[in-house]
Amino acid sequence: MIFDYNSTRPKLILAEYGRNVQNMVDYICTLTDKEERNRLAQVVIDMMGVLNPHLRDVSDFKHKLWDHLYIISDFKIDVDSPYPIPTKENVHHKPEILNYPNHQIRFKHYGFTVEEMIRKAKAIPNDEAKAKMTLGIANFMKMAYMTWNKDSVSDEQILSDLTALSGGELRLPADTTLTKVDFKTPPPGNRIKSNNTGGSSNNNQSYSGQKKNNNNNNNNHKKSPSGKRPMNNNNMNRKNNYQK
Repeated sequence: MIFDYNSTRPKLILAEYGRNVQNMVDYICTLTDKEERNRLAQVVIDMMGVLNPHLRDVSDFKHKLWDHLYIISDFKIDVDSPYPIPTKENVHHKPEILNYPNHQIRFKHYGFTVEEMIRKAKAIPNDEAKAKMTLGIANFMKMAYMTWNKDSVSDEQILSDLTALSGGELRLPADTTLTKVDFKTPPPGNRIKSNNTGGSSNNNQSYSGQKKNNNNNNNNHKKSPSGKRPMNNNNMNRKNNYQK
């Protein structure tokens, strides 16, 4: 007995359409009559639309099905398509290789963006605008430094690095005070309960208190060892008043 396993069958090109559609497309490719191929191709297109109804939400639904028909046939089917016939090079084209940036960064903790900002700031002709831009770059450098090193850094160090990166063209006064940067990490387990949580806890407390009162009342109504119910204070007072 010969068993037919999927591992021994040809690989499905588009598995979402199944093995039967693949076999029908392969059969159409073997026909010699072009009119018969066109007729059966239209039947297969209709069946593919039924098997994948989610494609109806895609714009140009029929065009996508015809492209899938050519892909399933490995671009070997010869039928009259109402749309441009796709080619293997257009469908399975290789993407262009992206050039990985390889910048020589002088200070890694500041990054390449700071060097780009310094280059643009040096090209500003207006002295006042250049001074404002230089101050903004210095504040950004301090923030970048504190991101990688949580220890405090002096403003003199930032101004010195700014002068070194700009080649001495961007300078700030020695008494310049930069923006203070604080990184505060919340302690673990410090969570504030929401109002919903508080409301539920109050409801649970009230429910537990009510349940406790009910248990006390039930205990009061239990019979004593003598077989008689214990009399509460109200019943005793009523009995004494009646005797008087």
